[in-house]
Amino acid sequence: MDIRRIGATQAEPLYSVEATRAIESARASTLPPFELMARAGASVARLARAIAPHARRIWIACGPGNNGGDGLVAARHLLSNTQGQAQELVVTLTGQADRLPSDAARALVEARASGLVIAERPPERADLVIDALLGIGAHSPPRGEIAEQLRHMHTCGAPVLSVDVPSGLLADTGCYLGPTPPPRAVARHTLSLLTLKPGLFTADGRDLAGTVWFDALGETPPGPATALLHGQPTQIDTHHRPHTEHKGSRGDVVVIGGQDPRHGGAGMTGAAILAARTALHVGAGRVYVGLLGNEGDIGWDPMNPELMFRHSTLLTGDRPLLKQSAVVCGCGGGTLVADVLPDILSHSPSLVLDADALNRIAEDSELRGLLRRRGAHQVVTVITPHPLEAARLLGCNTAEVMADRLRAAIELSNALNVICVLKGSGTVVTAPGKTPSINSSGNPALATAGTGDVLAGWIGATLAYALRHPDETDAVSAVLSAVHAHGACADQWVATQPGPLTAGRLASAAGSSWARR
Repeated sequence: MDIRRIGATQAEPLYSVEATRAIESARASTLPPFELMARAGASVARLARAIAPHARRIWIACGPGNNGGDGLVAARHLLSNTQGQAQELVVTLTGQADRLPSDAARALVEARASGLVIAERPPERADLVIDALLGIGAHSPPRGEIAEQLRHMHTCGAPVLSVDVPSGLLADTGCYLGPTPPPRAVARHTLSLLTLKPGLFTADGRDLAGTVWFDALGETPPGPATALLHGQPTQIDTHHRPHTEHKGSRGDVVVIGGQDPRHGGAGMTGAAILAARTALHVGAGRVYVGLLGNEGDIGWDPMNPELMFRHSTLLTGDRPLLKQSAVVCGCGGGTLVADVLPDILSHSPSLVLDADALNRIAEDSELRGLLRRRGAHQVVTVITPHPLEAARLLGCNTAEVMADRLRAAIELSNALNVICVLKGSGTVVTAPGKTPSINSSGNPALATAGTGDVLAGWIGATLAYALRHPDETDAVSAVLSAVHAHGACADQWVATQPGPLTAGRLASAAGSSWARR
């Protein structure tokens, strides 16, 4: 049995609770009784010793189910390892011992036989907490003694190692139902057993799980995965090409958005500029910009004079240009974007819809129909909603989207026949007929205005290249590559650069060598 750390370097299959239960049942039927729990508990103990080799006091919080059984087995292994050492184990068990599931009951008997004593209450302080309170079967908020122990776990200041999933976290969705942890940095680890679960990598799961470790317990999960954790992809190399290549062969991007503030009193010109600058820095051969509502002054960008500005009506009416370009529409588009959407939806073969374009489509059934009908043709459509925009498109509220981000993205893809990039903690990428993906890169530094516009431009540039080189990549792979690179750029910035990561800095950093890898 091997424990390995899950990073952002490779794709990993993820399995839902239902799929995990089926795998567990199938494997248990071919193994001696108690074997999987014995393997799981030994693995927990081994990781605990590795991450906290000098811990003097370890609190093992065991719950009333098989997750608690894993904790009891781990406690027995740790106890045998502490003989003659100045180390204290404090094991608590919630619920009634005579009502434990059969495997967990056996684990308790063996633990007591080895000399382990069950404590009446948790210690005030600990050097490591092993969280074995609740596993993947939890579906409601923790109450009573379990909730009290979770609160103590959150406030005692000790590093936490969760068994399979952090207690109170829904394994399928990443929604956390337990008492709120304090906003302070405490080392957290999770050892996922038998399978990796989607909820560890999206929504609240990314914070609660901390560093994720995996032990397949000597088994290989059969059948298709529920989703994929998308790691570092093979990047499309747009910077080391044949000498005969020219700007036209690197792909064209058309950015439509940035409504002038003279219309409605509010303007988001910067949103379109951020998308255009990013497309340029990522490697697009030519980038055209059409700002909405500024017919008297088409503008220019002194920071990036390479950007080619045109009246938006000229760009949307230029059918040959639209047909050879990836179009990014909606960044700061305001209400005026509704006027250009019919032409763009009808004639662009490669289209990224963001922000106000999505809002206009959500409120206009005719535009929604045009979007849906694009799926009948050999065209590419990518939508990049944040949760509120996704809720508008689905006709629900943001809380419903956040309750199951994977489901919401799948519904959007299928309903609109598009590639959906649902932004947030663990960005979800879905497409009709494809296994959903959860992106592994990115961090809270991206939670500033404009980083979504940067992502739209990044995707646009990657699609523009794919449009010219269809033999090298498909649209879904191109989108996954852009989403991961966008998050990885933020990760690299936080690791190496001082100061906050603004959208402008992110757009500029997109051209650095480490952002292109």
